[in-house]
Order: sequence, then structure tokens, then C-alpha cells
Amino acid sequence: MTREFVPPHPRNPGDAWVFADDGSKYWGRFGAAGLLAVDPDRGVLLQHRALWSHFGGTWGLPGGARHKGEDAVTGAIREASEEAAVPTDAVRPRFSHTLDLGIWSYVTLAADVVTPFDAQVADPESLDVRWVPLDEIDGLPLHPGFEARWPELRRDLGVRPVIVVDMANVVGSRPDGWWRDRAGAAVRLGDQLQRLASIGLPAVELGLGQTHWWPDLVAVLEGQANGAAFDGGNRLEVVRADRDGDARIVAEVTRLSAAPGASLTVVTGDRELRARVEAVGAQTRGAGWLLDQLDKTEH
Repeated sequence: MTREFVPPHPRNPGDAWVFADDGSKYWGRFGAAGLLAVDPDRGVLLQHRALWSHFGGTWGLPGGARHKGEDAVTGAIREASEEAAVPTDAVRPRFSHTLDLGIWSYVTLAADVVTPFDAQVADPESLDVRWVPLDEIDGLPLHPGFEARWPELRRDLGVRPVIVVDMANVVGSRPDGWWRDRAGAAVRLGDQLQRLASIGLPAVELGLGQTHWWPDLVAVLEGQANGAAFDGGNRLEVVRADRDGDARIVAEVTRLSAAPGASLTVVTGDRELRARVEAVGAQTRGAGWLLDQLDKTEH
């Protein structure tokens, strides 16, 4: 059995300790979340915790208790904004890790800085906030929870998943009238891919372990579908093949595979194309797999 301690006048109903049977305690009635903001030039944003706080004086991630009904992504970014003045639109989620203890959970959201900003102490919970190069983090007195998770987090920071979509093959796999309007069918699929890019998908679907990822997507168009009036953005890149769509997909996979940490998945049902992209290091999934993922974004 667990019990809770709630301050007399909590700022939010989630601001409460949850106690386990062994006496250990965890902050956040509805769980907690923290932001691992990564800047390619400056490193990771860390918080030097106030001395009066739990494990005070250690370094960890800006974060805290989630609000009732609040998803972890929103909670992590909100807490980082409140504690370290992180602009809510300056970071873009890359992956999340969840520590689930049954009675309580903590979600670490790793996010790329897309608009550089100067962090600052924004509330009394911090002694300092600072960008720390990755190689210097282990030399700091770390919060025990962050210290335990850091090796796995650092490992995953080196991974960059990308899904390359054979749009002609996926469009042709479902009877939605694509043969009458291939460009229109491509636009409909592109809209769904935009939603998937925003929501992400479980790491197990990409063979990347027990995390959630927001991979980049590359949609390769060809033929009549090249007239599809949609653009990329929010992790979706649109590539238009002049002639041979399969050759363009192989070229894109070859280009992308040269990036450090690239983990490539090509979506196509074409056996010959699957063999060609697997030969340059990509894994493959059929159109049905992608349509299943897209269907989940509708619910």
C-alpha cells in the first residue's frame, strides 16, 4: 500500500509525495517528467538543485510533478520553462524514456534545441542552470535518478532514426481511389505522415528498445504523384523523383546512412527495392505496418 503527503496548500494537486511500502518517496502524485534539452554546440541543459530540495546540491534535469491529465511531453517542457526559462517552442522531442515503478513513473523527454536560447534560473528550486558538454556530465555530483539513467540516455542521444516512405507503393496498397487521383492520394497520405511525425511511435516498432521516438520521415514521390501539393516540415521531408522512384529511394538511403547514428527504416512492399536498401544497411517494413501506425494516430 502506498500513501501520499500533500503540502497544506499545494500549488497544484500533483505537487505531493508518493511513499512506497519501503519508505522511499517520489515527487508527483500523477508522476513526474524532466527535459533533457540537447544543443549541438553547448551540450545538455542541467539544473543545480536548491539545497532544501530532495537530493539538494546535485545536478539533474529541470523537471517536476505532472499535472492531472497532463501528458509527459507537455509536463516536461512546462516544468523546464518554469524552472529554467526554456521557451516552449525552442525544443523538438526526439525520444522519451519511462521509469515505471507501478506506484509512480518518471518520463525523461530528450529534445533537440531548434532555436538557441539562454537558460536562466526562473524559480527558487535551482541554484544554477547551465549548458554542460556531454563529456563533462559524469564529473558532476549528479542526482541519483539521473545518474542511473544517464548511460542509457547518452547512448540513445547517438541514434537518429529515419523512416523513408515509398509513397507510390503505400498509396497503391489501399483502395481509396488513388488510381483516379494519384496526387490527391499522396496528399492524404502526406497529411497522415505529418501527424505521425508529431506524435511519434513506440521504439519497439523501430527495433530500438523500450522508449518512444519521434523519427524523421522522408516521403519519396514519383510520376503523377509529383504534382501533390504538400510540403514537408515538422520532421517530414518531401523528395520528388524525376524518373526512377526506386533509384531515388536507394540514393536517399545511401545519403542518410552516412550520418552518424543513422537508423534507417524503408517502408515498401517491393521485394527488389527491399533487397537493394537492405544491402546498404536499412531495415524494411511493409506498407501494412505503416498503415497500422497511421491508424493509431487517428485514435
